[in-house]
Amino acid sequence: MSAAILTADWFLLGRDLYYRKFEIYSMSWQNEVNLENFIASSASYGGPTAIRRDDHKFIKVQGTGQPIISIFSGSGKQLASFKWTRRPIVHMGWTNDEELLCVQEDGMVVMHNMFGKYLHTFSISQKVQDAKVVDAKVFTSPQNFTGVAVMTSNFKIFVVNNIQEPKTRQLSELPKSSIQPTCWAVVSEDTTEVLIARGAELFRLKQDEYHTSAMLEPDISNKYTAILEMAVSLNARHLALFTDSGHLWLGSTDLRTKYCEIDTDIIHKPKHILWCGNEAVVIYFERDNTLLIVGKYGTKMTYFYDSSIHLVPEIDGVRIVSNTQHELLQKVPEVVQKIFRINSTDPGSFLLEASKQFQKSSHKANEYICLVKTDLHTAVNQCIEAVGYEFDTEVQKMLIRAAQFGKCFVSDMRPDAYVNMCRLLRVLNAVRSPKVGIPLTITQLNYMKRRTQDLLKRLIARNEYYLALQIAKYLKLPEKEGNSYILLHWAKYKVSQSNLEEELVAREIAEKLGVTPGISYSEIASTASEYGRKRLAIKLLDYESKASEQVKLLLELGENTPALVKAIESGDTDLVYTVILKLREKMPLGDFKMSIRNFPVAQSLYIKYCKEHNTQALNEIYIQEDDFCAQAETFLLESLDDKKNNMKDALLSSALEAYKKGRRDLNSSMCDDYIKTIRFQREVEEKVPGAKNKFIGKSIHDTCKILLEMKETKLAEKFRNDFKIPDKRYWWLKISSLAKQKEWIELEKFSKVKKSPIGYAPFVDVCLEHDNRQEALKYLPKVTDDIKIKYCIKAGCLEEAADIAFQQRDIQSLLYVQGKCNTQFPQNQLGDKINAMVSQLESRK
Repeated sequence: MSAAILTADWFLLGRDLYYRKFEIYSMSWQNEVNLENFIASSASYGGPTAIRRDDHKFIKVQGTGQPIISIFSGSGKQLASFKWTRRPIVHMGWTNDEELLCVQEDGMVVMHNMFGKYLHTFSISQKVQDAKVVDAKVFTSPQNFTGVAVMTSNFKIFVVNNIQEPKTRQLSELPKSSIQPTCWAVVSEDTTEVLIARGAELFRLKQDEYHTSAMLEPDISNKYTAILEMAVSLNARHLALFTDSGHLWLGSTDLRTKYCEIDTDIIHKPKHILWCGNEAVVIYFERDNTLLIVGKYGTKMTYFYDSSIHLVPEIDGVRIVSNTQHELLQKVPEVVQKIFRINSTDPGSFLLEASKQFQKSSHKANEYICLVKTDLHTAVNQCIEAVGYEFDTEVQKMLIRAAQFGKCFVSDMRPDAYVNMCRLLRVLNAVRSPKVGIPLTITQLNYMKRRTQDLLKRLIARNEYYLALQIAKYLKLPEKEGNSYILLHWAKYKVSQSNLEEELVAREIAEKLGVTPGISYSEIASTASEYGRKRLAIKLLDYESKASEQVKLLLELGENTPALVKAIESGDTDLVYTVILKLREKMPLGDFKMSIRNFPVAQSLYIKYCKEHNTQALNEIYIQEDDFCAQAETFLLESLDDKKNNMKDALLSSALEAYKKGRRDLNSSMCDDYIKTIRFQREVEEKVPGAKNKFIGKSIHDTCKILLEMKETKLAEKFRNDFKIPDKRYWWLKISSLAKQKEWIELEKFSKVKKSPIGYAPFVDVCLEHDNRQEALKYLPKVTDDIKIKYCIKAGCLEEAADIAFQQRDIQSLLYVQGKCNTQFPQNQLGDKINAMVSQLESRK
């Protein structure tokens, strides 16, 4: 293929500024669609085209004449067609995610996918509804959000910068005038503004509804009475104005710089005017089917068509859609110019020629290689880079062969760039095929934020799941971004098909997905439930591995019992609690109690929850189960709550009755004693001076002790008899309180009342505890013999202790006494006496 043939579709728009226009597809719709009678709108990045009949033109229609919107792929293959039954459409546009936007005259924006399925609707503003929309524009913000701007019948502009989060802003108003606007364009850079022409006047509207815009003065040399049309470049930096004198003015959007001003020799209003990249403007005049391309510095090129065409702006060019073909107009990439330009001396050009000669088995191949021997690395990279910009597979092969040929002469060249480009080319060629119909360029692919992920998303949107899977596998994408992501969307599409049997769909999805990592069956089941296929959703949940996801969706579907069963089987108590509390909110109380009664684990957990948060509900459960013991325990626990002191007697009485019903005699007896104790304590506090807040809540032991300490002996005796306090305990309390009060005479009297049930050792202990040895000696003789030695030593009567030990023939006690001797006795005298006693006892053995 010669250089002349390869550059035949090139044309020059200034010094070294080459553009080319070449065919991408022969349109499949050519016998069905005549663009002259339709209004068309196409999505960027090689997206689909939507068409609807132009209401301003009289054409023959079949049927009712109701508006129909048809959607086609880039190759003219019909994707969908649906009737429009809503309010009249003012403007059609596409989002960055290839969703069709239809702006109605009442200010409502309706969204459909590319298959005509309704997505959702939002309103621009109530002010817009009241005033009626006369024109609209769909634009892309610098943050890559899709926005909508509308003009109302009173020529006010309203803007929504992001349709995902619709927030309407009204722009500043035009000065009052009887002249109507002739054209307007959105400038979306740091903020969204609008340039609007009204006759010969030009205004910039900013996001300030209370500010009146000042008139701008573009540097247009030729006289004119109106600006008929305008266009802003995609980067919002360049502006084109077309006047009624037929002149085209090109400059910056801030009007500070003028690039050129040329006479087009056509004075009627163009149908389309838009920028091709940043260095040329494309104008289409429908009246004579003329396409005019004007370079930034005044050079122009004209093409003539047999029928009407539709122009689609792209970041690297313009797509031209006609009745018969789909073309791409773009600036020739610099690297392609270097290789294919006639008489080029760049390394890539020589390498390509060397490869051609090598294919012919010509010795000239060596001569060309020698010309670029020192620049072979550059030459190979140029060929690899250039091949990405080509649509023609023959040209691609030619450049790839050249790169492969050149690589053989470079020893240290890494193959990564070559391999990656081959893979990328195969992917691009696959999506460009007429069957898929996405004429995507490598520049557009690289401009996408997540490149291959965004491309897969576009294929999924077209239901091209098999191709998406093959591309993900070929590019070796991670499972989460590739295989799992695609299969998940395939499954969601599958469950949306209402004509398929649910059992077969569930089985097919399970067989295809298996245990693929990163796929949530609950997400698929959720989609099924959104389409009203509840049974299918439940079947799919059986394959979900996460119990929490299963339970969550089952509850949403109203499958309460299966949700509870799944939660219990999971062994996750938090999950069981979640289900129980959800059921309690949703179900009548009686049904709820009967439901969890069938599940012991759930009932136990609910009882545990009620113990901490809802004692009333807990009692109701125990009443339902006739569990009297548990009822009594609940009443007792409630009675201990300080906040319920006023209900204490009632709660204790309820506990007593519950114990009696449950035939728990010991418990009921204890509960009865406790009630009597509380009542006695309350009575004492009311009658005895100084007893306030000393008795309530005390035990029987402590109550008696406090009474004795307060010298309320009669009350203490009564309390002792009423509550059957044992003699031993009472005597201990009595002697302790008397000793504490230093009532030694009373203590002696008490010791003589009758024989002490606890012996007399405690009397010695309390006297010594309060440092009264003399009083302790009174009770020492009454101490029993088995502990008399110990208490003699405690009281300091060592000699007496030694005599008693000798009488009891206890050598160990004698030695113990000897060790306790202190300075009050002559050491040698007592020691000798003890030694003599020990010797005497040992001799008797």
